[in-house]
This record gives sequence, structure tokens and C-alpha cells, in this order.
Amino acid sequence: MLSLFMAAVETTVVATAMPSIVSQLGGLGRYSWVFSAYMIASTTTTPLYGKLSDVYGRRAIFLAAMIVFLVGSILCAQSRSMNQLIGFRALQGLGAGGLMPLSFIIIGDLFSFEQRARMQGLFSGVWGVASIIGPLLGGFLVDQLNWRWVFYVNVIPGLVAGSLLWTAWREPSAHEKRINLPIDYAGATLLTAGVVSLLLGLFQIESAGGLSLIGASAALFAWLYSVERKATDPVLPLSLFRDRLFAISIIHGLLAGWAVFGSVSFVPLFVQLSLGKSATVAGSTLTPQMLSWVFASIIGSRLLLHLNYRTIILAGMASLTLGSFLMSILSSDTSLAGIMFNLSLMGIGMGLSIPAFMIAIQSTVAREDLGTATATLQFSRIIGGALGVSVMGLILSRKLAANLEAAGAAGLSVQDLTGPLHAGKMAADEVLQNSFTGAMEYVFVAAFAAAAIGLAVVVFTPSVRLTRRR
Repeated sequence: MLSLFMAAVETTVVATAMPSIVSQLGGLGRYSWVFSAYMIASTTTTPLYGKLSDVYGRRAIFLAAMIVFLVGSILCAQSRSMNQLIGFRALQGLGAGGLMPLSFIIIGDLFSFEQRARMQGLFSGVWGVASIIGPLLGGFLVDQLNWRWVFYVNVIPGLVAGSLLWTAWREPSAHEKRINLPIDYAGATLLTAGVVSLLLGLFQIESAGGLSLIGASAALFAWLYSVERKATDPVLPLSLFRDRLFAISIIHGLLAGWAVFGSVSFVPLFVQLSLGKSATVAGSTLTPQMLSWVFASIIGSRLLLHLNYRTIILAGMASLTLGSFLMSILSSDTSLAGIMFNLSLMGIGMGLSIPAFMIAIQSTVAREDLGTATATLQFSRIIGGALGVSVMGLILSRKLAANLEAAGAAGLSVQDLTGPLHAGKMAADEVLQNSFTGAMEYVFVAAFAAAAIGLAVVVFTPSVRLTRRR
């Protein structure tokens, strides 16, 4: 739990420190790569850590991930240039890619069905609380010490978590028989290359280079499919996807991640530029969603002891779809309370459906595939979020440009309109404000479409009897 909290905090704490980092190290033009390097590294390695833990055991792989994460954190704190920081953030992400999924995988190993239902809700709550605390902790450390402590703060909790795992947990013997199987180096290489190409392409989707990278990722995934069909012990077992419950859970992860993480990325922009609110107010608008996510995770996990998981999943996706629909009909007259209510519905949807799918998958897959299945499930939500942010950003750019042209303001660039120098002008100029607000409506419609398709898909979730033997 401590390691999950640490990795979750790290995803948000750095954002608060970035102005101080840029003022000392420079490199404003490479600002976004501090986040992108971490995301690409952690996302790419998530499914690989799951497979490695299935073969070599949870403890050894977890400790290796922790060491990489801590070394990366210390080096980030020692960075003397923006290029160094970006490189060390990638190293830190390589470790974080294991800490997050392995925390949930270990739950599947350690606890019975009843205990797992309670622990999944608790762990989801830890993630939510960490997401709220992260920005506050970052601000405190920067104000009271300096930005380097945003990275140093990981060291003591990481050492404590690693020591506890080393001394207090003994690995089950279920992994020993698999160590002598050949390692699927080809599959691991193709999976890594495909994911990196996809993420890099999504980050620059509006350029020809971005589209080429997405095309290359499609070719690499097709090659991966061919390789995995013949592999003795594939890094991504295709047999998992022939299971209807697992396949639907992956589709749910992609579409729910698209709807929720895509919306969250653009709500602060809408609040600032359409409603004319401050950055602080815009950031606080997201808090109710996270709190409702935490609350629903805890309640929903306990409801699994009394209700069929399919019922909880359907209720969650219905709430998510309703919230995203209400977001799709926003206007400049919408109140902050209304936006918070809509986001809370989306948070409830994620809080109910994610633990239900996680527990259902961990209770039905073979033990030797538990790590791979759990990590792939988390991986699907990350990829879905990246897809949502990229496509919704493209929609915003295109629709805003079209609206400005129709309003006779085509001489203004989209980049200028979203810059800090024009934020006040956007709120004051009705034509510009209406153009932006009209474009944002289409952005949230894309999130609603993803949620609605997700709801239609989960209707076909099978009612499998969940085993209580582990």
C-alpha cells in the first residue's frame, strides 16, 4: 500500500514543482517531456512487469522495480539540466511501471476472495487520496525546501516498503516450475516498440510524423500477434483475449479511460477560458470526482460480497455514461456546482466498475496468468486515457479553428488563444469565448460517445461464478 501511495503521488506532485524547476534548469520548450518520458516508460513496462512476476515471482520483480524507481528519484533530484531530468524521469518511470500493477497483483496472491474485495476498495482509495495530496505536497516542499525534495521524498517510504516486503512476505512456490521456460524476447521487444510508437504518435497526432508513428505501431502490434501465436510462453498470452470476461474488461478499460481521463484533461481549460475562473478554482473542480471515485471504490468492493459483479459494473457504467452525457451539454452558463456533479457521476462510475472487473478477472484467470492479466487490465486504461486526450485535443484544435474562421477571427492562432496572455481576453471577448465553448462541446461529446459504447459493450459481460479459493 505504501509503494502504491508513493507511485500515485509521484504522478501529480511534480506538476506543482515544474515552474521552479524551469526557472532553475531552463528548457521551457521541453517542459512536457518531463511528464511524457515518465508516462511512456511506466506505460510501456506495465504489461512486462506483470509477465515477469508470473515467471520469476512477485517479490524479486517488485524489489527490482523499487530499486529502479528509487535510483531514478535520486538522480532526478540531482539533475543539473532539463535533458538530465527528462532522462532520469524515464528511468523513474521504468520503476513506477512495476510498482503500480504489482501492488494489485500481490493482492490477488495474498488474499481470499472476501479479503480481496475489501482490499481492492482500500487500495483504490489510497490512489485517490494520493492524487489529491500530491499537488499539495509538491507546493509545500517547493515553498519550504526546494524542488529537489519532490524527488527525495520518495526515498524513505520506498526503503521502508521494500524492507517490509523482503522481511515479511515469502513467495509462494507456484512460480518455480516456470523459470526454465524460454523467455519471449521477441514478444517483449515488439510490445515495447509498439507501445512507444503509439504513445509518441498520439503525443503528436496532428503532424504527419505522428500519424506515421501510429501506423508503425499498428504494424508492430500485427507482428506481435503473429509472434505470440507461436511463442512457448508468450509475454502477452492470446488465450486471455479469447475469454469473454477478460476481453470485455480490456474494452471497458480503453473506453472508460478515454472518457474519464480525456474529460479530466480538458475540464480545467473549460473552467478557466469559458467560465473565466482562476487556475486554483479550475483545479479544485476535479476534487469531487476523485472523492466520489474513492467512496464508490470502497462501497462497490464491499457490495461484491453480496451482489453479482455484473450488476455493479452495469451500474457503474450507467453512472459514467450519464455524467459524460451531462458534460457534453455544457455551456458558458453552466455552474461550477453542475460541473462538479457531472464529474462526481463519472467518478462513481469508475469507482464501481474498475474494482469489480479487477476482482472478477483475478478470481477467474489461471494463477500463472494472474500477473499478466492484472497488468494488462491497468495498461488498457492508461492507453485509453492517452487515446482520449489525443483525439479530444485534435477535435478541440480543429473545431476552434473552424469556429474562429466562421466568426471572422481566423487570423488568431489556436496556440495563442490557449496561452496565458490571452486567458483574460478569452473571458472578456464574447466572440472568442463562444468559439472556444462551442469547440469544447464537441470535445465532451467524444467522451460521451466512448462512455456510451462502453456501456453497450459491458451489457454482454458474462455472469461467471467467481471462485473463492484464493
